[in-house]
Amino acid sequence: MPVGLLGRKVGMTQIFDEAGTAVSVTVIEAGPCVVLQVKTPERDGYTSVQVGFGEKPRRLATRAERGRMIDLGGKRAKARELQKTPEGPRPGGEPPRFIKEFRLKEGEAAPAVGDKLTVASFAEVAFIDVVGKNKGRGFAGVMKKYNFSGLRASHGTQRHHRAGGSIAAHATNRGWSGRIKKGKRMSGRWGNEQVTVRFLKVVRIDTENNLVLVRGSVPGPPGAYVMLNQTAKKVPVPQVAKKKKK
Repeated sequence: MPVGLLGRKVGMTQIFDEAGTAVSVTVIEAGPCVVLQVKTPERDGYTSVQVGFGEKPRRLATRAERGRMIDLGGKRAKARELQKTPEGPRPGGEPPRFIKEFRLKEGEAAPAVGDKLTVASFAEVAFIDVVGKNKGRGFAGVMKKYNFSGLRASHGTQRHHRAGGSIAAHATNRGWSGRIKKGKRMSGRWGNEQVTVRFLKVVRIDTENNLVLVRGSVPGPPGAYVMLNQTAKKVPVPQVAKKKKK
């Protein structure tokens, strides 16, 4: 099972398959991703691989971000030398823009720090899961957010057409507490949340340009950062019905 990749959503287009049918796909620029750290159960309590995508200008990176990549020295480094505390390896290079972590299963081999993960590792993967943030639409009302019909624009309704209506039962009614129930659909911030789209089919992989074309839509606007991993959805295997013996 390959380690996941980080990438950037380029946009949507359509291509033609071998049968000549137009297929809507999303183009994702995935990798190359640098392995920044490998966590082990002995030291961190679990096994995972921390990878980075893209490069951040050195003038915009903090000292901590640059120290993740190269040894900057300093008082803490000298103190660790006196205590003879070994430090983990560093990959080198410029600080990445996007950093995420992928959990590994028990017994699964992990890459070394400094290795580069490319789309070639997804060559034999048929379906993937994509994690990203959807578009943020700001503060929205119930008609835009939940497709409420609103109040009728007829007799007695004055400047209250797009309101959500009553939000709680009256306290005098029998069996009701008068409070607002949890999960009530009301106006509020819409979007800018992490969304996972499962079971997207990998249509094409372009190893030269580090592109992955998946069938369907991916959350977020063009340019948004996403995570790609082999799908975790369990697809039932169709069973052939056995013929009854006469």
